[in-house]
Amino acid sequence: MKNKTQQEHEDIPIATKDASETDITDEIWQAIVHNDSSYDDKFFYGVKTTGIFCRPSCKSRPPKKENVRIFQNAQQALSENFRPCKRCKPTGQRLPDEEWVAQIAQFIDTNYREALTLKTLANMCHGSPYHLHRTFKRIKGITPAQYIRQTRISKAVHSLVTSDKTITEIALAVGIPNTAYFITLFKKETGYTPADYRQLISNNINDGGVK
Repeated sequence: MKNKTQQEHEDIPIATKDASETDITDEIWQAIVHNDSSYDDKFFYGVKTTGIFCRPSCKSRPPKKENVRIFQNAQQALSENFRPCKRCKPTGQRLPDEEWVAQIAQFIDTNYREALTLKTLANMCHGSPYHLHRTFKRIKGITPAQYIRQTRISKAVHSLVTSDKTITEIALAVGIPNTAYFITLFKKETGYTPADYRQLISNNINDGGVK
Protein backbone atom coordinates (compact mmCIF):
# COMPACT_ATOMS: atom_id res chain seq x y z
CA MET A 1 0.00 0.00 0.00
CA LYS A 2 1.34 3.45 -0.94
CA ASN A 3 2.00 5.90 1.83
CA LYS A 4 0.68 9.45 1.79
CA THR A 5 3.96 11.02 0.62
CA GLN A 6 4.25 8.67 -2.35
CA GLN A 7 0.66 9.39 -3.36
CA GLU A 8 1.20 13.14 -3.09
CA HIS A 9 4.30 12.95 -5.30
CA GLU A 10 2.45 10.98 -7.93
CA ASP A 11 -0.33 13.56 -7.95
CA ILE A 12 1.82 16.68 -8.31
CA PRO A 13 0.92 18.69 -11.41
CA ILE A 14 3.77 18.51 -13.92
CA ALA A 15 4.01 21.30 -16.47
CA THR A 16 4.27 20.47 -20.15
CA LYS A 17 7.25 21.17 -22.39
CA ASP A 18 5.71 24.57 -23.22
CA ALA A 19 5.76 25.55 -19.57
CA SER A 20 6.79 29.02 -18.56
CA GLU A 21 8.16 30.15 -15.22
CA THR A 22 4.62 30.81 -13.97
CA ASP A 23 3.69 27.14 -14.51
CA ILE A 24 6.26 25.92 -12.01
CA THR A 25 4.43 25.16 -8.79
CA ASP A 26 5.99 25.97 -5.44
CA GLU A 27 6.21 22.25 -4.69
CA ILE A 28 8.22 21.58 -7.85
CA TRP A 29 10.45 24.60 -7.25
CA GLN A 30 11.17 23.56 -3.65
CA ALA A 31 12.08 20.07 -4.86
CA ILE A 32 14.65 21.61 -7.21
CA VAL A 33 16.06 24.05 -4.66
CA HIS A 34 16.42 21.36 -1.98
CA ASN A 35 17.70 18.63 -4.33
CA ASP A 36 14.84 16.39 -3.23
CA SER A 37 15.58 12.87 -4.50
CA SER A 38 12.05 11.71 -3.71
CA TYR A 39 10.93 13.63 -6.81
CA ASP A 40 13.42 11.94 -9.14
CA ASP A 41 11.66 10.42 -12.16
CA LYS A 42 8.54 12.46 -11.31
CA PHE A 43 9.87 15.30 -13.44
CA PHE A 44 13.09 16.69 -14.89
CA TYR A 45 14.13 20.32 -15.23
CA GLY A 46 16.12 22.07 -17.90
CA VAL A 47 18.02 25.35 -17.67
CA LYS A 48 17.51 27.53 -20.73
CA THR A 49 20.79 29.44 -20.31
CA THR A 50 22.91 26.28 -20.42
CA GLY A 51 20.76 23.85 -22.41
CA ILE A 52 21.30 21.22 -19.68
CA PHE A 53 18.60 19.18 -17.96
CA CYS A 54 18.76 17.50 -14.56
CA ARG A 55 17.02 15.35 -12.00
CA PRO A 56 15.45 17.25 -9.07
CA SER A 57 18.13 15.74 -6.80
CA CYS A 58 21.03 17.25 -8.78
CA LYS A 59 23.56 18.87 -6.44
CA SER A 60 24.43 21.61 -8.90
CA ARG A 61 23.76 25.22 -7.93
CA PRO A 62 20.02 26.01 -8.22
CA PRO A 63 19.25 27.98 -11.39
CA LYS A 64 17.19 31.14 -11.62
CA LYS A 65 13.52 30.24 -11.67
CA GLU A 66 12.83 32.21 -14.83
CA ASN A 67 15.41 30.09 -16.69
CA VAL A 68 13.83 26.75 -15.78
CA ARG A 69 11.81 24.46 -18.05
CA ILE A 70 9.95 21.44 -16.64
CA PHE A 71 9.76 18.12 -18.48
CA GLN A 72 7.74 15.00 -17.72
CA ASN A 73 10.54 12.68 -18.80
CA ALA A 74 14.10 12.68 -20.11
CA GLN A 75 13.04 11.97 -23.69
CA GLN A 76 10.95 15.12 -23.74
CA ALA A 77 13.97 17.18 -22.68
CA LEU A 78 16.14 15.51 -25.31
CA SER A 79 13.54 16.22 -28.00
CA GLU A 80 13.76 19.90 -27.05
CA ASN A 81 17.55 19.77 -27.63
CA PHE A 82 18.48 19.88 -23.94
CA ARG A 83 21.53 17.81 -23.01
CA PRO A 84 21.80 15.57 -19.95
CA CYS A 85 23.73 16.81 -16.91
CA LYS A 86 27.11 15.18 -16.45
CA ARG A 87 26.72 15.22 -12.67
CA CYS A 88 23.26 13.70 -12.05
CA LYS A 89 22.98 11.63 -15.28
CA PRO A 90 19.23 12.07 -15.87
CA THR A 91 19.21 9.52 -18.70
CA GLY A 92 20.99 6.96 -16.53
CA GLN A 93 24.00 7.04 -18.81
CA ARG A 94 27.35 8.77 -18.52
CA LEU A 95 27.59 11.88 -20.68
CA PRO A 96 30.51 11.55 -23.12
CA ASP A 97 33.26 14.10 -22.55
CA GLU A 98 32.85 15.40 -26.10
CA GLU A 99 29.21 16.29 -25.45
CA TRP A 100 30.05 17.89 -22.11
CA VAL A 101 32.72 20.06 -23.73
CA ALA A 102 30.18 21.00 -26.42
CA GLN A 103 27.87 22.17 -23.60
CA ILE A 104 30.66 24.28 -22.12
CA ALA A 105 31.58 25.80 -25.49
CA GLN A 106 27.92 26.57 -26.19
CA PHE A 107 27.60 28.32 -22.85
CA ILE A 108 30.69 30.42 -23.60
CA ASP A 109 29.41 31.26 -27.10
CA THR A 110 26.16 32.52 -25.59
CA ASN A 111 27.56 34.28 -22.52
CA TYR A 112 30.95 35.64 -23.66
CA ARG A 113 29.84 39.16 -22.69
CA GLU A 114 29.65 38.13 -19.03
CA ALA A 115 32.47 37.84 -16.48
CA LEU A 116 33.40 34.20 -17.02
CA THR A 117 35.74 32.31 -14.71
CA LEU A 118 36.59 28.64 -14.46
CA LYS A 119 34.45 28.44 -11.33
CA THR A 120 31.52 30.06 -13.13
CA LEU A 121 31.78 27.56 -15.97
CA ALA A 122 32.02 24.66 -13.53
CA ASN A 123 28.92 25.81 -11.64
CA MET A 124 26.88 26.35 -14.78
CA CYS A 125 28.03 23.22 -16.61
CA HIS A 126 27.92 20.91 -13.57
CA GLY A 127 31.45 19.74 -12.89
CA SER A 128 34.55 20.56 -10.88
CA PRO A 129 36.84 23.38 -12.11
CA TYR A 130 39.86 21.07 -12.30
CA HIS A 131 38.05 18.35 -14.27
CA LEU A 132 36.42 20.90 -16.55
CA HIS A 133 39.74 22.57 -17.35
CA ARG A 134 41.51 19.28 -18.01
CA THR A 135 38.71 17.77 -20.10
CA PHE A 136 38.11 20.92 -22.16
CA LYS A 137 41.80 21.22 -23.04
CA ARG A 138 42.02 17.54 -23.99
CA ILE A 139 39.02 17.75 -26.31
CA LYS A 140 39.49 21.26 -27.75
CA GLY A 141 43.27 21.54 -27.63
CA ILE A 142 43.02 24.88 -25.81
CA THR A 143 42.00 25.90 -22.29
CA PRO A 144 38.57 27.38 -21.49
CA ALA A 145 40.25 30.76 -20.91
CA GLN A 146 41.84 30.65 -24.36
CA TYR A 147 38.51 29.71 -25.91
CA ILE A 148 36.83 32.65 -24.17
CA ARG A 149 39.52 35.03 -25.47
CA GLN A 150 39.26 33.71 -29.02
CA THR A 151 35.47 33.99 -28.95
CA ARG A 152 35.59 37.57 -27.72
CA ILE A 153 38.18 38.61 -30.30
CA SER A 154 36.17 36.94 -33.07
CA LYS A 155 33.09 38.89 -32.03
CA ALA A 156 35.17 42.07 -31.85
CA VAL A 157 36.47 41.52 -35.39
CA HIS A 158 32.90 41.19 -36.62
CA SER A 159 31.90 44.45 -34.92
CA LEU A 160 34.92 46.30 -36.30
CA VAL A 161 33.99 45.23 -39.82
CA THR A 162 30.22 45.65 -39.65
CA SER A 163 29.64 48.59 -37.30
CA ASP A 164 30.78 52.12 -36.51
CA LYS A 165 31.08 51.44 -32.78
CA THR A 166 34.09 52.90 -31.00
CA ILE A 167 36.88 50.65 -29.76
CA THR A 168 35.70 51.18 -26.18
CA GLU A 169 32.12 50.27 -27.09
CA ILE A 170 33.25 47.10 -28.82
CA ALA A 171 35.47 46.14 -25.89
CA LEU A 172 32.52 46.47 -23.50
CA ALA A 173 30.23 44.58 -25.86
CA VAL A 174 32.52 41.53 -25.92
CA GLY A 175 33.05 41.43 -22.16
CA ILE A 176 36.37 43.27 -21.81
CA PRO A 177 35.69 46.54 -19.93
CA ASN A 178 39.36 47.58 -19.86
CA THR A 179 39.99 49.18 -23.26
CA ALA A 180 43.77 49.16 -22.96
CA TYR A 181 43.75 45.45 -22.14
CA PHE A 182 41.36 44.81 -25.03
CA ILE A 183 43.72 46.53 -27.47
CA THR A 184 46.69 44.54 -26.16
CA LEU A 185 44.77 41.26 -26.36
CA PHE A 186 43.42 42.04 -29.83
CA LYS A 187 46.90 42.72 -31.17
CA LYS A 188 48.23 39.55 -29.56
CA GLU A 189 45.53 37.46 -31.24
CA THR A 190 45.45 39.16 -34.66
CA GLY A 191 48.75 41.00 -35.08
CA TYR A 192 46.95 44.35 -35.38
CA THR A 193 45.47 46.90 -33.04
CA PRO A 194 41.68 47.24 -33.42
CA ALA A 195 42.09 50.63 -35.13
CA ASP A 196 44.73 49.29 -37.55
CA TYR A 197 42.57 46.25 -38.31
CA ARG A 198 39.53 48.42 -39.09
CA GLN A 199 41.66 50.64 -41.34
CA LEU A 200 43.11 47.58 -43.11
CA ILE A 201 39.65 46.23 -43.85
CA SER A 202 38.47 49.65 -45.03
CA ASN A 203 41.44 49.98 -47.39
CA ASN A 204 40.87 46.52 -48.83
CA ILE A 205 37.20 47.27 -49.43
CA ASN A 206 38.07 50.54 -51.15
CA ASP A 207 40.60 48.66 -53.30
CA GLY A 208 37.92 46.31 -54.58
CA GLY A 209 37.28 43.82 -51.78
CA VAL A 210 38.96 41.96 -48.96
CA LYS A 211 41.63 39.62 -50.30
